[in-house]
Parts: sequence; C-alpha cells; structure tokens
Amino acid sequence: MTTTTTCAVLPIPAEALRSLRLTDDAGRPAVPYVDPEGDEMLRCCLRRSVPGERIALVAYAPLRRWAAETGAEPGAYDEQGPVLIHAEECPGWSGPGLPFTHAPRVLRRYSAQGHIIGGQLVGEDFPAALDEAFSAPEVASVHVRAVKYGCFLYEVRRA
Repeated sequence: MTTTTTCAVLPIPAEALRSLRLTDDAGRPAVPYVDPEGDEMLRCCLRRSVPGERIALVAYAPLRRWAAETGAEPGAYDEQGPVLIHAEECPGWSGPGLPFTHAPRVLRRYSAQGHIIGGQLVGEDFPAALDEAFSAPEVASVHVRAVKYGCFLYEVRRA
C-alpha cells in the first residue's frame, strides 16, 4: 500500500491474487500465458508488463471481495470484470504516486454499503480529482477504471 497526502493506492490484495491464480471470481481456472508484446496493465503490481512475462487474464469482483471484508451489501453493484495479473507471485505495488494516470480515467465513487454514488472522468489532475472525491464524507472507496472498456485498475481509500 502506498499513500499520497489524502489516499492509499491499493492493488488487488495478495490473498485475492493467490486465489485468482487458481480460480477466478467467475469460477474458471486461471490460464497463464507468455505475454508476447508486453505493455499490458497488471493489477497485481500496478505496472506494465514486459515481453516474455507469464501473465493471466482473470475475472475479478472487487466489490464482492471488499464486501466480504467490510460487511457491505453492494447488491446489483457487485460486478466482475477482466484484469491481467502475473501468473506467479510478484513483488506487488511499491509506489510512489498514482499509477496508470497517463491517459484519461474514470473515478467511480462507492459508499460504505458498496453502492455507486458518483463518477468522474479525469484527464490530468488525478490528485485534485481524488481530493474532490474524498471531500464527500459518504465516499468510502474510489475505483480507478479505464475509460474505453470500464475495466477496474485499482482501488483508492482514505489514508
């Protein structure tokens, strides 16, 4: 976990990664492969892959796992989507800063119950957008997502 002045950047947790490397959140076995070209966004260590790394595309349900941890009831907001991770254990995220901010992203805000309570398209000023998101006391968590497909990149919580 790496903190900025107002928030903590959270990749997929290590215990979740251990289970995803066996069976993903859709109940399918992980199928590792060698990344031929690199440049894939890895959600385990929040960096881009390099050619020749063994990675796996798995279904991940971030709210479902967060709800199990916190007792939240996301209801219809529970979703799963594709994420790329290293096929084997990796060192994880070491920071600093906010990863994957080289392109526009969506910040999706969630309440303590796991319900979506807002979203924002962010271009360049990620720290200011996160400060704004967490200025609302009802915001418990923010997901940073890709714009084009809406894929989960990582979670941000108050530090």
